[in-house]
Amino acid sequence: MDRILGKDASSAMKRRAVGLGLCLAVAGAVAQPVWKCEAAGKVVFSDKPCPQSGRPVPLATLQPNVADSLKPDVVRAALGAAPASAAAPPAAGDAGNACPGDGELRGMETRANSTTLGDAERQFMQDEVRRARQCRAGEGHYTEGDWAISRDAQAAQTQLSDRARRDARLRAEAMHSAADPLEGDRIARRQLAEERMRRAEQRRAQNAASQPMN
Repeated sequence: MDRILGKDASSAMKRRAVGLGLCLAVAGAVAQPVWKCEAAGKVVFSDKPCPQSGRPVPLATLQPNVADSLKPDVVRAALGAAPASAAAPPAAGDAGNACPGDGELRGMETRANSTTLGDAERQFMQDEVRRARQCRAGEGHYTEGDWAISRDAQAAQTQLSDRARRDARLRAEAMHSAADPLEGDRIARRQLAEERMRRAEQRRAQNAASQPMN
């Protein structure tokens, strides 16, 4: 009888320890900072730092629908469980990503080398080819909807409006930043370098305009 009671007590202690561990994990997950990110003119919330602009906000200050949408993934991460999107095994060869196929990639490469494109448009197309290859190599996590944004941006590079082409590129880059943090870092560094060059050119133009004419 003593042995039985001893086993029951031991089992109860184990259950209490497991329960306590889960509670601590959940509490730690909910305490993690939530990031309010801005991308392509839209505000999104994430449990990870923003690839570009954003700030951490307390979970308690968020609207219930926003907080509830974040909690499951945060708790799963704290418990060491796979995210819901990873529950289904990936198809062979795609590393869990939805990526452009061979035929689409060849078409992208052909368009990226077109002499009818401007420098910015050609560079964007070449970047999309590189990003498609990275996707096929297993970098990032893309959906079919993500590549629909990319296709729209690629098609927009032949439009007459400079602003339309630029806005389409920014939308695609915001998508890539969300799908692939490494690519997001590359995009952010390139945008920062471009902004510095633009400001330097503005200063040179202002200095030239202020010089007295002979």
